Amino acid sequence: MLEFIQNFDEDDPKTWNITISNKPTCAKDVTMEQLYAAFGVDHNTIDVTGHAIALHLNDDYIKKNCLDGIKRIKLYFDSLSRYGKSPYLYPLYGLGELPQGFARLSAIYGGTYMLDKPCDEIVMEDGKVVGVRSGEEVAKCKMVICDPSYIPEKCNQVGKVVRAICILKHPVPNTNNSLSCQIIIPQNQVQRKSDIYVCCVSYTHQVAAKQFFLATVSATVETDNPELEIKPGLDLLGPIEQKFVSVDDLMEPTDDGICNQVFISKSYDATTHFETTCLDVLDIYRRATGGDFDFSQVKHTSLDDEQC
Repeated sequence: MLEFIQNFDEDDPKTWNITISNKPTCAKDVTMEQLYAAFGVDHNTIDVTGHAIALHLNDDYIKKNCLDGIKRIKLYFDSLSRYGKSPYLYPLYGLGELPQGFARLSAIYGGTYMLDKPCDEIVMEDGKVVGVRSGEEVAKCKMVICDPSYIPEKCNQVGKVVRAICILKHPVPNTNNSLSCQIIIPQNQVQRKSDIYVCCVSYTHQVAAKQFFLATVSATVETDNPELEIKPGLDLLGPIEQKFVSVDDLMEPTDDGICNQVFISKSYDATTHFETTCLDVLDIYRRATGGDFDFSQVKHTSLDDEQC
């Protein structure tokens, strides 16, 4: 099946043909369930392919058209072939470098930062946001983009997520002493309704002291004992020097923000590959600007080039 997917080209009808029940069929007209069956894929391989490779959050995709699944699997292997040992990229010095990079670039284009300022009020006039008050100061604005913690009254709780941040002195066992890894435990393998996510980074990413590793294990809460739910992930880590467990609410905005120009993101979910977060950012961009983000317009220039 993977060979078929690798050769699949949406622009080349010659690559669409598969055989189902001894009949030539167009792959664009079948579900993922039918595609798996056509190649005799077993249930365990389906779990790994659908959740750890295609990064589906549940099994709803199986009954849907296979085109999206094919694109997801191709993306995984195209990324793997491009970057070598892993299809994932992780910034040196941690994820904090992403907002820091944004802040530097924003400053070049005239952005203003008010650091260490509490947000005391989102100032509204005639149903639209006009500013943000911090103490006696008010920063005027035409729109606000924020996470649910700033305006919880305009959000609904849709669930909870449990996370364990673990400090290790060794690589995750059975990963060939890898200095980083991502493990997704498919829901069916542990009799759950959602997956368990394990991510480990280390001193090689400049996020920990020499010879130390940082691992996170997370899952959507389904029972009254959240920490027990992530035990299958914790068991993969081996000896843990120290563990920090938290349970947080999953919040979503109650409206799209177009009328009042207050655009609220969703809470971080249990995933550790950040696909859902990226989709949320694109959705906020669409709501705030009225159009989709055009990646073809992105210029790959350095900050030094921008300052020249």
